[in-house]
Amino acid sequence: MRPRMIFSPFSLRKLASIVGATLVVATGLSTIVLSSGTTIVGAATTVPRCTTAQLVVWLDTTGSGAAGSSYYNLEFTNLSAHSCSLIGYPGVSAMSVAGQQLGSAASHDLQHPTALITLLSGSANAGLDGFRTGNTATVVLQISDASNYPSATCRRVAAAGLRVYPPNQTASKLVPFPFVACSHHGPLVLHVESVQIGVTTG
Repeated sequence: MRPRMIFSPFSLRKLASIVGATLVVATGLSTIVLSSGTTIVGAATTVPRCTTAQLVVWLDTTGSGAAGSSYYNLEFTNLSAHSCSLIGYPGVSAMSVAGQQLGSAASHDLQHPTALITLLSGSANAGLDGFRTGNTATVVLQISDASNYPSATCRRVAAAGLRVYPPNQTASKLVPFPFVACSHHGPLVLHVESVQIGVTTG
């Protein structure tokens, strides 16, 4: 039988320094990365993406208005026990009281470049106190005045709220918020920017 070779952490470091390669040794507790001149011990540093279940999605209804549109802060707050990350644009659409989509989903406003944002755990900060500790990201939501569109093209209706998909998620949450929307596809009443930290409608 061919003898098995067992390397100690010291011998692996020595081997890595000799060949100039990077070796990765997985154990039950951690991942050890060995490279020439560098040793990193610990779990992966990538923060996992926020799931819909981790987030509270809500709308700051104070808003502001300009040029036939109203602007609101659509907030994503992490109240889970773990940090998570967001990047990109949420999916947003108007919903009827029966839960049906009205008109076209929100378009993407390229006002800000996309950036990876880490949201801290909110449950580790006594619940609502977490709003002041970096666990909330903001999307600026623009709602255009539906009366800007011809009646035949828009067919204005009362929306009961918003269906919101956090970035890169397939599960959604409903945000109650009545406003006038277009029931026909085509007119773009809703527009969203990418998720940001410290960006507000004001």
